[in-house]
Amino acid sequence: MSADRKNHDMTQAEADIALLLADATDAVEIGTAPVQAVLRGGRRRRTRRWAVATATAVAVLGGSTGVTLAFAGLPGEHHRTQVTAHPASPEARHVYEPQETELSRGTYQGKPWSVTLEVWGAPRDAEEAARQFDLMKAEGRELVVDTPDALVGKTSFFALYWTGSGRPQQVLFDSRAKLDDMRGTDLESGAVPQGGTGPDRLVIGKVARTAREVTCTWRDGRTTAVLSGPVNYRHNVPDPAIVPVAGYPAANWFVCVAPQGTSYQTAEVTK
Repeated sequence: MSADRKNHDMTQAEADIALLLADATDAVEIGTAPVQAVLRGGRRRRTRRWAVATATAVAVLGGSTGVTLAFAGLPGEHHRTQVTAHPASPEARHVYEPQETELSRGTYQGKPWSVTLEVWGAPRDAEEAARQFDLMKAEGRELVVDTPDALVGKTSFFALYWTGSGRPQQVLFDSRAKLDDMRGTDLESGAVPQGGTGPDRLVIGKVARTAREVTCTWRDGRTTAVLSGPVNYRHNVPDPAIVPVAGYPAANWFVCVAPQGTSYQTAEVTK
């Protein structure tokens, strides 16, 4: 009886173990099933990573009208996602309200003056161009184009000399599909009288972003060094400086003013 009981107990235990193994087998999925389960889990994780990458790409590419992102899935499978990004509004692109950067300021004959660079974003179609054209005209800007359509796809800039409360004097201005990429010792400048009449004493120009010094030479032999870097102020008046301009990544800009009794002769990049 003892032997029979032991055999019965062993048989019952083996049966219990078999049932447990069967349950575990059903849960685990033997053969190729676990491989597919792992791949499915991997695919879900990869999908989450793609969603983050897609959001990042749209944020980086910002103003594009559409971005196509292609990803590799399982062997033999191809996933292609079309992501449509809303183009930046005219307001975000500064089509109707320009970006303004002060280049310098001071006092001349007891009156304050300043020089700013105004940059208008490029219109994308005739409707945007027509509105921008009218706004520029209302501000008293003189344009290098005769019709609004000629502004489509072009960035416009105006280097303006302000004095008093009247309209500014334009010194350098243009509308271009591609802004000049200034390099090395490239320099473009214009010189005008201060106060509207007299010798050319006020110089406004642009140089490569790598330029560290511009030297303005005056007719009496004196010179003025214009340096890049943080602008230093003396009694609220900035020293001549080479400065970056909002909306104009192709170059930096500078202003120098001749001492009393002389006028402009040359300006060149010296460092």
